[in-house]
Amino acid sequence: MKRYLFCILAAVQLLIAQPSMVGAVERAEAEETARLLAKLLQSGRMVIERNQVLIDDPHKGEKGFTPELFEQQLVREFLAKTGIDLTALPAAPVSILIPPLAKELLPALVQASREVVRDAQVVINQRGIGYKNFIPATYGSQASARFSKSAHVRLKQTAIEPRNPKNEPDEYEASVLKWLSARPRAEAYVSELTEGGSTLRVVMPIYYAKDCLACHGEPKGDLDISGYPKEGHKEGDLAGAITVTAPLTIRK
Repeated sequence: MKRYLFCILAAVQLLIAQPSMVGAVERAEAEETARLLAKLLQSGRMVIERNQVLIDDPHKGEKGFTPELFEQQLVREFLAKTGIDLTALPAAPVSILIPPLAKELLPALVQASREVVRDAQVVINQRGIGYKNFIPATYGSQASARFSKSAHVRLKQTAIEPRNPKNEPDEYEASVLKWLSARPRAEAYVSELTEGGSTLRVVMPIYYAKDCLACHGEPKGDLDISGYPKEGHKEGDLAGAITVTAPLTIRK
């Protein structure tokens, strides 16, 4: 499994060291795009997480958590994570860190995310109900599905023991998750060519933050606010992963 572990530097070195290898360049571009898409989805999850108390406030009707406000916070979070300003993306020059495919697909994921928050407004603004079931995982699943329907790249959230059956890992994802769970937390991702080298799969791990433990922490077996048994996790434990599946094309 170690041969599948890449960092950003490794992808950059591959692109610079072997400019004559068309397949390698194409893989490096797809790999960086996949990494950025995963980071953007993760950023959206963090925005929802930071607004969870507001979303679940039963005493407040109109929350003001609009698609516009969500996007503003998403842009800031993604900038902090990657150094890329999504508002300046259309005018940004194509580079190793912002490949053409990323310039095409990042705005599409932003739009899909906005639409998810837009469609959830009735739920978010409902007075008299605390837990709305609009949580980071819900947002992530819905944004991934909406994006994947309109793009040639597929996004998916997965976990070893997912609460949502739609997030059940396939054989490859399960093996990667098992491998990641046995190692210390690291800002890394796993990458592999599949289907005879025509498809790239990138898996980026997600780790439990402190706020996640209200539902996923201890004591194990106690029911959380959603009525689901807590798993007994600790901060920093592997929560799951974001999988990006991208077809590779060879430039003529």
